[in-house]
Order: sequence, then structure tokens, then C-alpha cells
Amino acid sequence: MSAKNRTASGAAGGLLGLLGMSALAGVLVTAAVTPALAVTGMAANNSITMFENLPGYLEIGDLAQKSDIYATASDGSPVHLASFYDQDREEVPWEAMSGYLKDAAVAGEDPRFYEHGGVDVQGTLRAALNEYVIGGATQGGSSITQQYVKNVLVNNAVREHPNEKEREAAIEDATKTTPDRKLKEIRYAISIEKKYTKDEILRGYLNIAAFGGRVYGVESAAKYYFGKSAADVSLPEAASLIAMTNNPEKFRLDQPDDEDNGAATVNEQGEPEPYAANKERRDYILDRMLEYKKITQEDHDAAIATPVTPVITPSSTGCQSAPSGSGFFCDYVKNIIINSYDDPATEDVNEGAQMLEQGGLQVFTTLDLDLQAAADGAIRELVPFASYFDVGAVSVSVQVGTGRVLAMAQNKDYSPDPDVIAASGGTASAVNYNTDYEYGGSSGFQPGSTYKIFTVGEWLAEGHSLNESVDGRRKSNWGTFKDSCNGPQNDPTWNPKNDEGGNGGSMTALQSTINSTNTGFVGMAKELDLCGIRKTAEAFGVHRADGQPLGQSPATILGTNEIAPVTMAAAFAGVGGNGMVCDPIAIDKIINGKGEEVAPPSANCGQRVDPNVTAGMAYAMQRVMSQGTATASDGRTDPWVPMAGKTGTSDNNEATWMSGTSTKVATVAGVFNASGHTNLRNEYFDAGQVAQIRHQIWPRVMSVANAKYGGDGFPDAPDGALRSIQSEVPNVVGLSLEAAQKALEDAGFGFAHSGEVDSDLPAGTVATQDPSGLAGKGTTVNVATSNGQGVKVPDLTGMTRDQAKAAVEGAGLKFQAQGGGGASVVTGQNPAPGTIVAKGGNVSVTLSNGGQPTTPPDDGEGDG
Repeated sequence: MSAKNRTASGAAGGLLGLLGMSALAGVLVTAAVTPALAVTGMAANNSITMFENLPGYLEIGDLAQKSDIYATASDGSPVHLASFYDQDREEVPWEAMSGYLKDAAVAGEDPRFYEHGGVDVQGTLRAALNEYVIGGATQGGSSITQQYVKNVLVNNAVREHPNEKEREAAIEDATKTTPDRKLKEIRYAISIEKKYTKDEILRGYLNIAAFGGRVYGVESAAKYYFGKSAADVSLPEAASLIAMTNNPEKFRLDQPDDEDNGAATVNEQGEPEPYAANKERRDYILDRMLEYKKITQEDHDAAIATPVTPVITPSSTGCQSAPSGSGFFCDYVKNIIINSYDDPATEDVNEGAQMLEQGGLQVFTTLDLDLQAAADGAIRELVPFASYFDVGAVSVSVQVGTGRVLAMAQNKDYSPDPDVIAASGGTASAVNYNTDYEYGGSSGFQPGSTYKIFTVGEWLAEGHSLNESVDGRRKSNWGTFKDSCNGPQNDPTWNPKNDEGGNGGSMTALQSTINSTNTGFVGMAKELDLCGIRKTAEAFGVHRADGQPLGQSPATILGTNEIAPVTMAAAFAGVGGNGMVCDPIAIDKIINGKGEEVAPPSANCGQRVDPNVTAGMAYAMQRVMSQGTATASDGRTDPWVPMAGKTGTSDNNEATWMSGTSTKVATVAGVFNASGHTNLRNEYFDAGQVAQIRHQIWPRVMSVANAKYGGDGFPDAPDGALRSIQSEVPNVVGLSLEAAQKALEDAGFGFAHSGEVDSDLPAGTVATQDPSGLAGKGTTVNVATSNGQGVKVPDLTGMTRDQAKAAVEGAGLKFQAQGGGGASVVTGQNPAPGTIVAKGGNVSVTLSNGGQPTTPPDDGEGDG
């Protein structure tokens, strides 16, 4: 701003000149501003010296301004989502203010504004004499410049003191009605007048003035109270607005139930006198405007006759007005700013909230309105916003390789207002189902079998193959699991069943993944480190939504940790990105009120997982899409690109998930119990079985993502991930059943007892096993135990008939042969040598006599 020359009636000639003309005037002024000095009998010129020694420079800080949040349209242009402000203010230039506003302010508040040097001495002396000498009530004597100074001091207090107590003390110091404060205000006013022109001061005053509630500045006031800009207000509207600067709360126009200043007020004749208090002050201002020839008599009379008729037009503040169902994403952005820019060292101040509400930020987010419209539209069409049970539904998409959150929708209308929520009948909420609790979300939801991908990842990381078999039979006691962090774990009561029923069996890791077989994954976990599975999940950025550490019990491999959907979407994006994992981010760029860029929170992208591991994971998850539990989603996606995914269903079918990724975009869609315990397979909406609606939401969103972002083929799985594993099966024949089980399981094979068989081995020991030799790792080995009643058939080959008979009968068996001379020898037998048969069983022999076999028929009394 430029300085303006002053005359004798300017700064020096205004107050100090008057003080110099008369000692009495000096004492009066001194009494007005510092009565303590007058009591001590100090001379006026001493007062002048003290006055001149006061600080005269006032730093006019930036005004608190609203912040705006934007999404991105399909053409790349920004689309306004919401505004945030502590003070609803829009600074406007001089030419954007109606002449009526300027004239009304001067006439009503400071008629000699363009004549004095910052202080209206007449008004100040009159007010001082009345208050400090006569002892009357406080009277207004402040010039517009002084009022501007007071507002600047209040604004500076708000900006400079984020601590609430310190801020309140600073505001009180800037506004208290005391002589010393008045003296400082006068000193500042004179310095302001030396630096700025009258028009610049008046513009600053009209931009900073309070207009009731959170409304500041004439532009926001005109829009809020009359639904138009400050340039377009009429004469009576301008006068009503300026009336509020005198007492913003008393004269505000948005409280129709107020007895003194409401629409229901009537005059003495019983006629409606809407907003009587404001009208009285308004008409006073109109009278002054006429007196100082700012308006004609005709304009004055017409304005006086005009009733006060506000058109309250609330300014958009907060995320409830965000379009395309994006209120929850907007709230996520708000909480990111509040959390990311807060300084933990200042416990009673949140710098992030202060930036958002006062800093005039322009926040450009990652939201893609095309994907958002698809997600919001699918949920609105398929899932009720309120139902006979507390159903929740979400869809969230994350860009692969960047972590940018592209869409975030749920089956609720966003509102932070408890009254709105209570009156909505369950359709409105402030809880964001997609995010962590710290970011306005819930405490998370169990992702069910979608969490199994981290067991697959650890399986591959520890060198196992997808074609390696495990014992996936259901067991009453799974025994002890390895946990290198917390020590071995064993819960004999834990007996998970398979979602598809059945008792499982020997199966490869790939088969377990394709069919999402719980017992197959438990079998895999038996060969892994539970701590390693948790660390693999954490490498993909997975954490609990409530901020607590991830659990790593055997049950957690089936998805019992409560996790936010956006976290799972970012993890699947890590698979689509070949192990390049990014934290989810929602902000691309921030520009503050000074036009400076502020660094947004980082996605912290990094190669956190071995690409060979994610290639194997993607291979298995593509098979889930093409021939496993996710075919319902894969087949509905158009256009189709290569996709990898995993379904999930939590215990008792309370939450159902479809999670998947291309090489460009990952999406998680879920339908669940927001509270309560309803079995979703037993419930139906118009769209069909509630448990299957995920397979309608997910492909609709991914179809838009595929069309817009495309998708490439996933890398080939490394040879090691697909190799067939053959290992030597331990020979357990002769061992006790318990020892055999331990030997087989320690070697990585399954164990099954198929019952008893005849055997000459001690009863209860293993008599047979199948398979033996080489078999696939994880193959179930069936063992049979000896009943102790078996006899091993001796080898009779080459024996004479008599020798053979003796050997058979000596073994407790019956010899069966007849004929043949003494030189006859055994050339064949049945059962074969070494065969185990029951005691008393028959053994038949073939004899040879001179090279001719002879097997005489049984004569009925022979050898048995």
C-alpha cells in the first residue's frame, strides 16, 4: 500500500496537535486514556512523551481464510469438493464492494473518516469524558481506523496463538475496554494512517470485520445473509450489513427466533417488524447517509420502508456437501491434513487443523471422479443405505505403483452432525468404513480369506513351491506352530472348518489358494513361521485399523485381524506392482494462502517385497480369478485385462470381500455387518444374496478402471515357485503310531492311520505305509498298525515236500499239497513268500518230480 500525505488535521495535527494547543485538552485526553496519570497530577506534556514512546508499528498479519479441496474430472480439470474455515471469509478488492457498503460504513461508523488522521478526537473525547469522568455508560468513539486496528489485533491473536488459552488471553487484551488498550489502539491507528490510504484502510476494515457467527468480511456476509456478492447488495441490504459491524451478535440476521431481532417481532401497532433490532440500527445508518448526502431523500425513504428480508444462504463448510458420494473421501483428506501436519510437541494445539481452517489451502486430491461415480453408483444401486440389519458396503481403489486413492465409497451419506445422523434413519454416518480409526474410520473389519495371500507370500519367500503338497485334512488338534517372535503356539481347542465343507485332504499350495481351503492353509502354516507371515503382511503395509499390533496366532492366517479396506487395497496394489508397495495417499498437491507449495504426505513407495515372491503370488491369484472362488467377478469385467484376486468370507459369513488388482489399479469391494452378527448367506436384497453382491460391485468398478488405465500381463512366476517337490518318505514300519506320526510330520508329510492289519509285528506298531520311497512334499502317508495276529509265509522254494510241510506247520499255518514222491521239490507257492497272513491260514505248494510239476488234487484228508 502507498502512504498518504497528511495536513495539520492529519496524524500530528489530529491528536498531538490538539494536545499541544491546550494543557487542559491534554489532561482531558490523558484522563480519557490513562486516568491513573491524571490522578498523580502529571502534566499533559509528560503524557505526550509517554504516548510517543508507545510502539507505533502494527504488523497486519494474513487474514484467516478458508481452504478448498478439489478432485479431478475426466478432462483433468479440478472440481471443488468442499471448503473448510474457522472464519468464513473471502477477501475482495475495493472495486468488488458496493458503494452503498462503503458509504454506509463511513456514515454510520465514522462520518469524519476522510477528515481525521486516524482518531476522531471529538468522538474519543466525548466517549472518554462520559466513561471516565462523568461515569456514564460506554459509548462508541472509535474511528474506522481504530476498529480496523482492533480487528487486526484480534486476527493476529488468532493466528499467532494456536494455544486456546493463550489465544483467548491475547484476544481479551486486544479488546478489553481499558485506557491503556485505548491508548495503544490510538497510537497504532495513527501509524496505520501514515502508511495506507483511506480507501485501503476502509477496504481492509470491510474485509476483516465480523458479521456474526463465523461470518467475516462483507463478501461472505453478503453471500450468507442475502445470497449475493458484496458488489450487488441494495441500499437497505448494505445498511443492514453495516449495522452488524456495530454489534455482530446483536444485529445478525440468521436468528429468526430471537425475541429482539427475529422475523416474528411486531411493533407497537401489532404489525410485523422483522429483525427489529437490526432494522433500528439500519435505519439509523440510512439517516446518517442522508444527513451526509450519500443518498437522496427518495432513496432514503424507499429504503426505510423496505422490511429486512434476509435470504440466508449457508456457505459450504466441511465434507457433507461434497458431490458424487465423495464425502467420506473428503473427510479422509481432512484427517490426513490434521494428522500429518500436527506437531506432537504442542499437545494442546493441532497445527494441521489450524492450516486447514485458517491457512487458505488449495488441496488437490487423488480422487478420480469417473471411478468414484462407478463405485458410488454400484453401491447405491445394489446395497440399501439403511436396512433391517446394520449392513455396510464399501469400494475403494488404489493406483498401482503410486498409492493414490482413486475412489472411496460406502453405503451411507456423509454427515458429521449428530442431529442429522439421528434423523436419517440410518442412512447417514460420520464413520468412514474404508479407513483407519485415526483417520475418521471404524476399528476395521476382518478381511477373511483375502488375508491368505500373505501366507502364500511367506510360503514362497521360505522357498516352498506352489506345487508342493501339504496335509490339509481337518484335525481336532493341529499341534504346535512355529513362532520365532512369541515362541511356539498350540491351541488344542482350535479346529477350523472349511468354508466349502468337507475335511480337506492332501493338496498343493496352489490348490489351497484356488479353492481357498482353510485346512490347506493351516497345513501350509504348520510348515512356516507365524511371525514370518505377519512380517510378510507388514511388508505389504498391512496394519490393524485400531492402531494395535497385528496378531499372529494360527487363527490370524485366516483373516481375523481387523483391517481397513483401503489398507488391503494398497496391499493388493503391491502384488500388482511386483513388490513395489506404497502407502495409500489422497493428496497430490497443496498450495497455501501465500501461493507456496506445501509438501503433501508421501506414499513412501519402495521395493518392499521380492518380485519373485509377488510373481508367484500373482500366478496363484490369477488362477483364483479364472478357475477358483473369484470367477464370478472375473467373468463380469468388461473390458478384461489380466487380473489377480482373492475372495474372503469371515466366520459365520458376517463379512464378504472381493479384492483384486490389475497391473494398474487395485480394488477392494466388501459387504459386511457394520455391527451385529447377521449371516449374509441367509439374507437377500433386490440385487440378490447379500454374500454375493461383492461380485457385482467389484467388476463394475474394475471395468471403469480397466477402460481408463488399462492393464498389462503379470510377470511369469519363477521356476522355483512352480517346481514339483519330491522327497524321501521316512520308513516308519515297525515304529509306534506316535513315533511314526512325528517322523512323517517332521519330514513335511501328512499322517493318517487307516486301521489295523494282520501282521507278525508287535501289536500297535506300524505294519504298512503308503506311499513309501519318493513322494510329493506334504503328501499324506497312510499307515496301518499290526494286530499282532499275522504270520509271515516262509519261502518254500526248493524244499522237498516234507521239508515244506514242516516249515509251514511250524509257522502255524496249514500245508496244502498232495502227491509227489520223496524226491519232489517245491517250485511254487501261494501265498508268496513273505506275505503276512492270519494264523491258521492255508499255504498251497506246487511240486516237481523229475522235471514234471505235480499238484495232486486234495483227497479230502490231506494237508489242509
